[in-house]
Amino acid sequence: MVDCLIQGRSAFICNECVELCRATLSVELKGNAATATAGGRRKTRAPVPFRKESLPTPMEIKRRLDEYVIGQERAKRVLSVAVYNHYKRLISGVESGEDVELEKSNILLIGPTGSGKTLLARTLARILDVPFAIGDATTLTEAGYVGEDVENLLLKLIQAADGDVSRAEQGIIFLDEVDKIGKTSQNISITRDVSGEGVQQALLKMLEGTVANVPPQGGRKHPEQQYIPIDTTHVLFICGGTFTGIEELIGKRLGKQAIGFLHQAGAEPAPARVSGTERSGELMDQLLPEDLIEFGMIPEFVGRLPVIAPLKPLSLDEMVQVLMEPKNALIRQYQKFFEMENATLEFTKEALREIARKALERNTGARALRNIIEDLMLDLLYELPSRKDTQKYRVTPKVVRGEESLSAGGRPAEEKRTGPAEEKRKESA
Repeated sequence: MVDCLIQGRSAFICNECVELCRATLSVELKGNAATATAGGRRKTRAPVPFRKESLPTPMEIKRRLDEYVIGQERAKRVLSVAVYNHYKRLISGVESGEDVELEKSNILLIGPTGSGKTLLARTLARILDVPFAIGDATTLTEAGYVGEDVENLLLKLIQAADGDVSRAEQGIIFLDEVDKIGKTSQNISITRDVSGEGVQQALLKMLEGTVANVPPQGGRKHPEQQYIPIDTTHVLFICGGTFTGIEELIGKRLGKQAIGFLHQAGAEPAPARVSGTERSGELMDQLLPEDLIEFGMIPEFVGRLPVIAPLKPLSLDEMVQVLMEPKNALIRQYQKFFEMENATLEFTKEALREIARKALERNTGARALRNIIEDLMLDLLYELPSRKDTQKYRVTPKVVRGEESLSAGGRPAEEKRTGPAEEKRKESA
């Protein structure tokens, strides 16, 4: 029994059929909602992610980034301005008939491992509350080869948006290890460069903006699946990579490299007390797009990443700040663990500098800090939940160097004896 019938010229249609047709049309047009045709030219209109008054200013974005990322002042300023302009462009809607068309500016982060590239991108997505996906360029291959297709990056973004394509079209994709897809001049293969230049060419249209067909189940293993169309015109791409060895290319271009003990007449010698970290940071400030092209990136790919933000290696003082100041600082995390077990954990200033010094020796950036502290706290965290008394533990430089054990009062390691055999030895003595 239907509720009502709608009369047409020669037929009637019930309310249930109208509802069914409406649902069918909404599914079919969902992927094309971001595109419209006018005057023979495709124009895009993106859904507004948030109101104009809720968009944080560049200074507010940088202030939020300072809560999680230590140092990298220039990179945080560049990111704040680029992200603000990107979402300001979406909110203003100037592409709907205005004389001026604003295009998006994708971002390239270049810096050593552990300098905060992934943390910057993840914090930006948290600040703006937009879908965020992380992809690894090392797993991508060009069409026809075994591996992940570039469209799988968009599939991760759709999954991060809980299947909402319109919301995914205003998200952020962080593509890590992008330097690994650079073309190699030493490639002796007679076939195509599977994971190098071909992947860069496959990413060109996606970076610039196109309607890509994304397989919902990923890959080409299910050819019968219906593809999901998604417009990447308003998707912000943030690419990151270490680009190991690019400092030498920059120095070669600037003519600052030295051969033996000789230097050209009139050239200024490098300062005697400039550390390797400071020297690398100075060279990265002089980075130009032609250096990336010489490294192995094709000009078309570099041209689609107009905003370049170099990140400097962390210094000793910045390493100490990473341990203490961010909201997710490692020292705060472990102090919270001890507080849950009714214990107190304290680090001296000299111990923090000793931990930072050991981390710098490993050349893995801030990632080495957690590894060092994990090894330092392992035995105590193993025993602490079984102890009933409240204790206060103090970490000193000798504890970090392994000269003393981390115990209540910081007793020397040789005084820390456990086990029945040792207790029996003491009784007999």
